[in-house]
Amino acid sequence: MSQQPSAARPVPVVAEPPLGRHHDLGRDRRLMLHRSGTGGPAVVFLPGAGLVGLDYLNTHDRVAERTTSVLYDRAGTGWSSPAALPRTAAEVVAELRDLLHAAAVPGPYLLVGHSLGAAYARHYAQRFPDEVAGLLLLDPFHEDLHALVSQDVRDKLELMRDQELPEVTEEQIERSRSQVAPLFAAWPDTVRTALVEYHLTAWRTGAYESRNVYAEVADELRQGPDLPDVPLIVLTALGHDATQAHLWSEDTLREINAGKRTLHARLAASVPRGEQRVLDDAGHGFLHEERPDAVLQAITELLARAGG
Repeated sequence: MSQQPSAARPVPVVAEPPLGRHHDLGRDRRLMLHRSGTGGPAVVFLPGAGLVGLDYLNTHDRVAERTTSVLYDRAGTGWSSPAALPRTAAEVVAELRDLLHAAAVPGPYLLVGHSLGAAYARHYAQRFPDEVAGLLLLDPFHEDLHALVSQDVRDKLELMRDQELPEVTEEQIERSRSQVAPLFAAWPDTVRTALVEYHLTAWRTGAYESRNVYAEVADELRQGPDLPDVPLIVLTALGHDATQAHLWSEDTLREINAGKRTLHARLAASVPRGEQRVLDDAGHGFLHEERPDAVLQAITELLARAGG
């Protein structure tokens, strides 16, 4: 999200979610899962850093018209139990697998991973290939971007990773509220209110989740086996993104996007049934709302290819 509201109020990670329910995984770990629809393969959404399952509710509802659709919150995010951040991909994947089993969601799954969530989706497919029917990666994190871009961009990424996140004022919170609320205009009232308040409270979460992506998570992806031979679509978002425009110069964004486009093409080509689709009119953070047609079309095609 492009906004930077305060973290002064407690994050509602153990409160009852506005949709879905908690599943107890033991070890004081309760995760939120919202399930709709019937049939298979089940579509499971893995949110990007700083996002939560209900951020994908509109797409989820459309998917549930034809098959089972699942939203969830990782531990440490949303309406799931707290957890120290960042976490390894192995931890996140094992936790998701336990949750899907606890909720009796049968596999194999079509995993829809966004940004950091796409790295976790890939690692799930590396570790449990027989449980994955297909992959849709929404502007995915790629472990080699850090090596592909210039030293100047690498230095900026390191600075962003290590910087202390600021305290902000009530005035900034209210200004952020006016920016966040329109993003959720199409959500049901009860869900919209809860999501706006969550993002105003927990804006630091995305930065905390991302702090090990070019270290531990990248190494986990590199050291894991090849992806299984399942249908794969990579959506590459090259349009305007408010958060990125706030953080990066135009020249830096052009360099990042060029590297991302190359690496996403390489990722799609890594499996026999892989395909890259470039979206010039959608930004990284909310492409599922800016181009829901492209996301839903990709899911529909992947379900067909996977036999759903």
